[in-house]
Amino acid sequence: MNAIAYHLDSRLGREGLTTRVQEVPQPGPNQVVIRVRAASINRRDVMLMDGVYPLPATPDIIPLSDGVGEVIAVGDNVTRAVLGDRVTASYFVRWIEGPQRLAQVAEQYGATYNGMLATYALIEEDSVVHVPEHLTDVEAATLTCAGVVAWAALTKPVPVGPGETVLTVGSGAVALFGVQHAKMLGARVISITSGPDKAERLRKLGADEVIDRSATPNWDEAVLELTDGHGVEHVLEAVGLPTLSKSVRAAGYNATITMIGASQLPEGQSFENPFVGAYLGIRRIAVGSRGDFEAMNRAITEHRLRPVIDRTFPLDRAAEAYRYFREDNPFGKVVVTMP
Repeated sequence: MNAIAYHLDSRLGREGLTTRVQEVPQPGPNQVVIRVRAASINRRDVMLMDGVYPLPATPDIIPLSDGVGEVIAVGDNVTRAVLGDRVTASYFVRWIEGPQRLAQVAEQYGATYNGMLATYALIEEDSVVHVPEHLTDVEAATLTCAGVVAWAALTKPVPVGPGETVLTVGSGAVALFGVQHAKMLGARVISITSGPDKAERLRKLGADEVIDRSATPNWDEAVLELTDGHGVEHVLEAVGLPTLSKSVRAAGYNATITMIGASQLPEGQSFENPFVGAYLGIRRIAVGSRGDFEAMNRAITEHRLRPVIDRTFPLDRAAEAYRYFREDNPFGKVVVTMP
């Protein structure tokens, strides 16, 4: 089978993928070429396709930040990878450690640098991350975005501690990783979701209490009851502005609320001031550094964590994978596998 690469064409809207034959990239100094084994879709990838992501995609870019593959070529001076290594790339090309700088934000795989939806991927050595050995290729292809942002949310600026309570809002991939990471860190987890089936699956994943917001619209009050009126110490807010006010009311004194990703209010919904009477911190983060990724992988290896997979699609059905992600409300990651 010929090598192929998908390219993002925003002019095509929701069907904005084209394909063409791909030649094997030649690595320059400090670059690595991998043969991709699997790649996964995040909400940001759909937003890039729709042209509503805060950072516009470079025309004709190869999409997807998340993927894993085998190193098949290395450029001069490369020391972080050798032939045969199984690796992925960090979300941001050059954010290695410490506070993120504005210049680093615009360098993202699948947006401004070619990503993983292809037979081959060319990545910068600064981005190389080795994946946990116990994970399958499908599982390892899910970590870069959702896994790392959930980890950074719960470990920075101060890690969640044993005995503390974490509230996860939503049941997308970030929230699912949040449940798993919070349990690894020894926390109690309360999860908000949108139906009984998802509620049961969240309990099996490790959530201590789950509130179905369709049955309990005032879920903030229910969280306060579960915490004897004190509220939670940490909120992983993976929905955004539509649920922020309730998250604030469910949070305790001096709590931390971490908002994930680019969020938009539904048309016609107004924004309620969430700060009335609240003494807490609200922050918004952009995934995490390579150092965060590597720290997460060490914890994943120690605890033998396995990401939640909803469904896989072969490479020639990548467009169908996008449609499924967009329309079928998956529980877990949607992954594209390579031949």
